[in-house]
Amino acid sequence: MTVTTEAVIIGGGVMGTSILYNLVSRGVKSPILLERDTLGSGSTGRSSGAIRMHYSTEVNARLAWESLKIFRDWDSMVGGGQVGFVKTGYMVFVPDDAKDAFRQNIEMQQKVGIATEIVSMQEARELAPAFRLDESEAFAWESESGHGDPSATALAYSTRARESGARVILESPATRVEITAGRVSAVETANERYETSTAVIATGPWSSRFLTHLGIKLPLKPTRHEVILLRRTTDAIPNHPGGGDMSNLIYFRPEGPDLTLVGNGNREEEANPDAYNPRATMDFVQDIWGRLAKRLPGIEDAELFTGYAGLYTTTPDLHQVVDKVDGIEGLYICTGFSGHGFKLAPAIGVAVSELILEGDAKLLDISSLRMSRFAEGDLNSTRYSFKVIA
Repeated sequence: MTVTTEAVIIGGGVMGTSILYNLVSRGVKSPILLERDTLGSGSTGRSSGAIRMHYSTEVNARLAWESLKIFRDWDSMVGGGQVGFVKTGYMVFVPDDAKDAFRQNIEMQQKVGIATEIVSMQEARELAPAFRLDESEAFAWESESGHGDPSATALAYSTRARESGARVILESPATRVEITAGRVSAVETANERYETSTAVIATGPWSSRFLTHLGIKLPLKPTRHEVILLRRTTDAIPNHPGGGDMSNLIYFRPEGPDLTLVGNGNREEEANPDAYNPRATMDFVQDIWGRLAKRLPGIEDAELFTGYAGLYTTTPDLHQVVDKVDGIEGLYICTGFSGHGFKLAPAIGVAVSELILEGDAKLLDISSLRMSRFAEGDLNSTRYSFKVIA
């Protein structure tokens, strides 16, 4: 069977659904999203859900800030469901040897408009009494940051998109993008052929494999990352904000009234997205729990609630690829978010829709995310790695 549509988005995570919604809300008629399984069944469903602004490149800082505006005003800007945004505040900790770069980051973020500031040790203690702080460290506070529900966000985007005429087709993996005379002509699944002039590849950890069939080689690596949730004693730690801790190489946030989620990014392994261990390992549990206890001493008496592993799609510079493909008209790539996708997804959906409909992203300059940067050797340079702060 053949179906004709103006656009096909391949991948039903939070990125694909955001793009779908933004396209249909800007007048694209009946766009179609193809998902190999269920919505959010890839990286989205196993995201830690943190929403924070601290990046050392302007492009990601702007994307995070523009996305936060949408998360915190979801009902009026998007609607279609609850995304579970909870404002907790977010504290960033850096050791002494990173202070200069840290100050440069904060200055850049403030110029972008982000609500962030360097705070003194005394101010940090007042904001987060449960934290153990060291005089050699520096601290920043993001008052507007928090966390949300990635799966609910993907569902809300798809709901609003379908209400506007888009189609979401589950359990229907794309098998081929047909290229005719240098332009997209169709996307095929095992049972259908979708004639279209526009295709967006937002396939997360499956991206490298999918792009290889099109003769496109990008340094995209699926990597496995673990997190755990601890049930803390509320007498010892009644509450705490989220945090990105460069001193102990962890990130963490509260969940509900008495849980704390914690993960890190300095342990990673390449993984097969179709066959990887989705559970946390005991050596990781012991390691990450010990590191968290250095920052949050009262967590030593907590109980292990659960743990799991998910996949990042990692690039050499830890920045995503968002671009149109030179030489193939109508083909777009949106992948490689290196663990940062959820918090950037609202703004990415806007930017990609602008790229498709207007030829360039108008929300902000995304040229530093072009696919050619790897071949050019022009990678995004970070002052220090915030890979650990997912």
